[in-house]
Amino acid sequence: MQVSHAARAAAASFDDPNLVSSAGVLPIMRLAENAGLRSLVDRWLSVPTDKGANAGLKVSTLVAGMVAGADSIDDMAVLRHGGMARLFTSIYAPSTLGSFLRSFTFGHVRQLDAVASRMLINLAGHAPIVPAPADGGLVFVDVDDTIIPVHGPKKQGAGFGYSGVRGLNALLATVSTSTSAPVVIAHRLRKGAAGSPRGAARIVADALKTVTRLPGANTAPILLRADSAYYGHATVTAALRAGAAVSITAR
Repeated sequence: MQVSHAARAAAASFDDPNLVSSAGVLPIMRLAENAGLRSLVDRWLSVPTDKGANAGLKVSTLVAGMVAGADSIDDMAVLRHGGMARLFTSIYAPSTLGSFLRSFTFGHVRQLDAVASRMLINLAGHAPIVPAPADGGLVFVDVDDTIIPVHGPKKQGAGFGYSGVRGLNALLATVSTSTSAPVVIAHRLRKGAAGSPRGAARIVADALKTVTRLPGANTAPILLRADSAYYGHATVTAALRAGAAVSITAR
């Protein structure tokens, strides 16, 4: 099969002021607003200099962009197309958001952890994220890591991990019951070459602390589950100190 005409230069733009490309962003950001996302960030996040000004609005913009499908700083421009300005105010330019994120230190990441934990608890007040298990069931907290592939050797923190793929290592903790889907309750991004148990004790402690404050899940016994990579004194001790039972595969 062959095209029967010559190609012509073409350009496309989404600039109709009456249309939005991602209408579903509106109810999600309304829910985030009701759950106190902006106020939590303004209270707990303290990025220095003018780059950290209006942190709550900047984090809200980043959340909206990710909901709309953005996976890079340049992609945040999706919020500045069409009629988005009629739905939202204070939409920051991608360059401003990039400067904001590049000002972060690990301490600011920990501050965002505090925001995320409180945000999840507030969301649970609007909807039963993890309903109480029936008939004396358990609340399960699972810990595991995964490799996120990246393209290009200059990506900060990229390395070859256990999968043999160049990437970053994401450590995740999820909470679920026998009748509810898993919900990410704690997370940490690490260098690609990081071993699975690195930082696991801290994320287990953070996750279990949030679970004990989560409406619905805070009235049932908790079981921490993990594979043999997390079979170690630090992780097990963190779980026991938080009052959770442990099910970890022994090496």
